[in-house]
Amino acid sequence: MSVKQRFAAQVDPELLATARAIAAAEGRQFQSIVEEALLDFVEKRKMPGPRAHVMAQYQASVNRNAELYERLAK
Repeated sequence: MSVKQRFAAQVDPELLATARAIAAAEGRQFQSIVEEALLDFVEKRKMPGPRAHVMAQYQASVNRNAELYERLAK
């Protein structure tokens, strides 16, 4: 088992209350909710952005169908 390290932070009181309520509703310790949130944050930052060729195809599709999208929006 890994050693845990304490830290202090300040957050919005409503956010804190909501997180504590989620932990209680799930029968989990608050620290496990915080750890899960931090892990999720770090994993999202590790992921690279969209691949260039995917974005190029998307943009080509948007350009090709711009008139259709405008008509649908009306």
